[in-house]
Amino acid sequence: MTTVQADVIVVGAGLAGLVAATELAGAGRRVLVLDQEGEQNLGGQAFWSLGGLFLIDSPEQRRLGIRDSLDLARRDWLTTAAFDRPEDHWPRQWADAYLQFAAGEKRAWLHGLGMRWFPAVGWAERGGAGADAPGNSVPRFHLTWGTGPGVLEPFERRAREYARTGRLSFAFRHRVTGLVQSGGAVTGVRGEVLEPSGAARGERSSRVVTGDFEFSAQAVILTSGGIGGNHDLVRRHWPTERLGAAPAFMVSGVPAHVDGFMQQAAHAAGANLINADRMWHYTEGLRNWNPIWENHGIRILPGPSSLWLDPSGRRLPYPHIPGGSSLDTLAHITRSGYPHTWFLLNRAVIKREFALSGSEQNPDLTGRDLRLTLRRAGKAVQAPVQAFMDHGPDFVVRGTLPDLVAGMTALTPDHPVDLAAVHAEVEGRDLQLRNPAGKDPQLAIVRGARAFLQERLIRVAKPAPFLDPAGGPLIAVKLNVLTRKSLGGLETDLHGRVLRAGGEVMPGLYAAGEVAGFGGGGYHGYRALEGTFLGGCLFSGRVAGRAAAEATC
Repeated sequence: MTTVQADVIVVGAGLAGLVAATELAGAGRRVLVLDQEGEQNLGGQAFWSLGGLFLIDSPEQRRLGIRDSLDLARRDWLTTAAFDRPEDHWPRQWADAYLQFAAGEKRAWLHGLGMRWFPAVGWAERGGAGADAPGNSVPRFHLTWGTGPGVLEPFERRAREYARTGRLSFAFRHRVTGLVQSGGAVTGVRGEVLEPSGAARGERSSRVVTGDFEFSAQAVILTSGGIGGNHDLVRRHWPTERLGAAPAFMVSGVPAHVDGFMQQAAHAAGANLINADRMWHYTEGLRNWNPIWENHGIRILPGPSSLWLDPSGRRLPYPHIPGGSSLDTLAHITRSGYPHTWFLLNRAVIKREFALSGSEQNPDLTGRDLRLTLRRAGKAVQAPVQAFMDHGPDFVVRGTLPDLVAGMTALTPDHPVDLAAVHAEVEGRDLQLRNPAGKDPQLAIVRGARAFLQERLIRVAKPAPFLDPAGGPLIAVKLNVLTRKSLGGLETDLHGRVLRAGGEVMPGLYAAGEVAGFGGGGYHGYRALEGTFLGGCLFSGRVAGRAAAEATC
């Protein structure tokens, strides 16, 4: 049994943990950071992210003629979140605080730390069902130069600087299994020391136990992440009454160590877990042809032009369009019992509109290589997307529609695709392009998006018939549900203090990041506007770190 003392213990070395730890160390506190994985996984899930951040009325938006405001963003957030439960009290408070942060000091704080952003602002969750329906009214997705590693960099650098001075210590391969409580307060943690592991970042590591530990502190901050790598836990919390049954097959957008273990342990110790049935899983998951972890899935970040088809080849009903409202389309798919869906497009569209989520799928942006980044405006399909076209098990590329449908059926023989149905959908869409207007609402979304310069130049293809040979070969992409984020979590007040079921503070215990639903136990409500996950880790980690620093000495 190893016993170590610190002013504050941070459980989890991801983004929220690093932010909290550096805030504490900067305030002069002695900090111990624990993580069940090795040092090679420092930064956690943020490392793999695309690095998108939600900002309101930013200089990047204004330069592009995007008119945004706190009032508009608040309306979008509340419409999208759809808070409707008594336990949404603190999530509502956190949402409002975060919106003010995103419209206020967030950009200046991060800019002062050295963070920079790609000048073209992305339009995620663009909705399409109406002004009072879910979605962003304007583009707000600010892509960090350097992607996820670029977001992590200033906090990792500061943490290592504090480690050199002795103010901060890391203990990797330390798996916390429980909280130590004394006199009603949390006074430390206990757990197991795991054997060293040479597994690369993201790969499954050993769970062989070589010892145990108990560490004491004046306060503990939990930043241990979500549950997306633990499909058993995802299925346990799956909201069947809202979404129908969980798909029999799902790909995993996070490694296996994103297991929810610490969240469950805290809940068993008395912490209130709320909104566990609120989840954020994606409908556009691909099986990775070059996986890093088991069942590794990659998400497509689609533009709005692809036809979205059910397993038989019929178009999903509007407003279920690519990039529209993830949760609502997920609900349509799962309630319908679809094992998969399809995107149908051509080379002209995939070249302009397909991006892949993940730092490793965007080497130009991750490597801050301006020359490579400028190639996105060229004639070639991006290399990572081309690799999926060439090797991805979910891609079918053919020269004619009959050949394409035959390839789709060969990929899913238990769910044959109806050529007549697909031909009717494609022909109906293409006929709407003979005039500048038309009655197809998806094409209206496409035309509206192209009113923004950055959408027109690098994100949304000019509407053209899919069956025109000039657009290149036809492409069908089989889409799987991809597990990613949990929107619920440990309930916290606006200081990041964890609450018991009756609303009483658990003295000495704080939580931040995904384990706390990114703030309050679920500040997204039912849906996210995107760019708000890393932002929630940044904000809640800062809040918890500063509050714990003030409460300790």
